[in-house]
Amino acid sequence: MGLPLVGISLGDVSGIGPEVTAAALTKPSVRKVLVPVIFGDGPTLERFTAIRRYARVEPSALGRVEGPTVVEVTRLAEKDRVPGKPSREGGRAQYAFVTAAIDAMRAGHVDALCTAPVSKEQISRAGIPFMGHTEVLAEAFGVDVMMLMDGPRVRVALATNHVPLADLPRLLTVDGLTAQLKLLSRSLEPVVGHKPRIAVLGLNPHAGEGGLLGREEVEVIGPAIRKARAARVDAHGPIPADGLFAKPDAVGARYDAVLAMYHDQGLIPAKALDFERTVNVTLGLPVPRTSPDHGTAYAIAGKGEASCVPMVEALLKAAQLAGARLAHPATGRHARPGPLRPSPGR
Repeated sequence: MGLPLVGISLGDVSGIGPEVTAAALTKPSVRKVLVPVIFGDGPTLERFTAIRRYARVEPSALGRVEGPTVVEVTRLAEKDRVPGKPSREGGRAQYAFVTAAIDAMRAGHVDALCTAPVSKEQISRAGIPFMGHTEVLAEAFGVDVMMLMDGPRVRVALATNHVPLADLPRLLTVDGLTAQLKLLSRSLEPVVGHKPRIAVLGLNPHAGEGGLLGREEVEVIGPAIRKARAARVDAHGPIPADGLFAKPDAVGARYDAVLAMYHDQGLIPAKALDFERTVNVTLGLPVPRTSPDHGTAYAIAGKGEASCVPMVEALLKAAQLAGARLAHPATGRHARPGPLRPSPGR
């Protein structure tokens, strides 16, 4: 078995995605475990000496490749690829990189996907409805997915992703949470080597205080935990978030993962504990997907100040997950792909 082919969508060309991708791909730790296939903008990637030597192909000509490759999805004008100055065409391009990479995933041309940071605002300004990579991937493959922040001290999964806080009570359901706990347990068992022990957070302060501060713990979260346990999921809670994360080193020692009810409840502690080495992993896909735990960072783009450590960690995790899937092909069955919105043109 050769090295896994890891697709990399370049993200916003005006952000730090191109430079941290190029820097990460010079690291021996990365080069020895994967073959990169970059979906991005030709002129942007030509700025980097190491990547300039990669083979070039058009998206329509992509098949299984033999070595490092650039899939030239766009050739943006210079004004649309200035570091620190996002453009509408750049917004359109970053979505095109993602959809081209997804097409390659669906065709079996890459073994994993690592996504550099995009700007939801700039993609939306280009007229493309976009809430995030996780949602687009779920639609493309027609599966239920979960966002997992996989860090060296704690793993935190999210019951909901990019949604307003006001919508949380109606989005959290007994059946939905039960299914998510089963997915989380099933996905992590091969990684940790046993049925993972999962801490389930409450939604309300103090996990609702028995219903005094909210009924979600009593009517939704608690029943979901009991249903999941009946299905042999080792779930525990509801647990107040502030109490659990008060001693972060104890969390990882006691639990293999934490299920948070909403975005900031999970991401704030994950980022505070280990920002650079925490990797965003999408669970539930037939092909692994990872990303670094940061945004486009326009303020430092092109200045040589951005750390490539998060991108290195995301690439290493993608290679690890792809290798495990290739070693156990029965776990890599492809789901039926759903319809994608048309990719923006070149």
